[in-house]
Amino acid sequence: MQLIDLTRALDSTDYERLPEPVRPSSSVLVPKVDYRGPKDRGADIMCQVFGCERHHLPDGEGWGEERITINSHIGTHVDAPLHYGSQCEGKPARTIEQIGLEELYCDALVLDLRELAKPGDGITVAALRRALEENGGEVTPGCAILLRTGMEQHSIQDLRCYVYPGMTREGTLFLAELGAKVLGTDALGWDRPFGVMRKAFEETQDESQIWDGHFAGRDREVFIVQQLMNLKDLPRHGFKVGFFPIKLAHCSAAPARVVAFME
Repeated sequence: MQLIDLTRALDSTDYERLPEPVRPSSSVLVPKVDYRGPKDRGADIMCQVFGCERHHLPDGEGWGEERITINSHIGTHVDAPLHYGSQCEGKPARTIEQIGLEELYCDALVLDLRELAKPGDGITVAALRRALEENGGEVTPGCAILLRTGMEQHSIQDLRCYVYPGMTREGTLFLAELGAKVLGTDALGWDRPFGVMRKAFEETQDESQIWDGHFAGRDREVFIVQQLMNLKDLPRHGFKVGFFPIKLAHCSAAPARVVAFME
């Protein structure tokens, strides 16, 4: 069994490397971490807890611990239906801890869209159909479809990372109606970039331009996964993926460790 990690690492020092225009949105990219190392504050805390002095500790060291502040949608994460609204398929939308693990361990396919979708544009149903034909795998009920847009080649320091091909309502429903339950992408977001959608709305006053890829999940329950890595290391089909989010009660999403399992 070969395991391939599809998770983006979270590093608090990335904040200094973010492009300036992106920093207001840093909460979905970079955690805030208060490091308390064994040689300094970790030792001080232990001395307070045990009423001892540093020379009583091994090499004068205490424990290491961190206090972390994160957004529930940070890094590689799984969206629960609550993220798209309070109702899904006419019922109360599920929260992240209400999704069973068996729903998040499933067969998967990778659709290569690098030559079929342009940065900033919506990914068309025609492009998805062609990618599915080229993939050659079978879309089975409850499976995962992972979109390889090529964005993982750009680090979050690179402005090109923020102009990615995004999904539309039509494309999202197309994949859901085929039977896919988990929909993933190597892009930062599932929809077109926010600036693209805002411009389209301002020009047309068409409300269907607003976050339509995600809002499609109100009509068909899907779990959207963003910021995947290493899709280049996967075959087109014939493997399973586990999408295991932190069990955050009552939340609309949670960071996840996403791993592909290949025989």
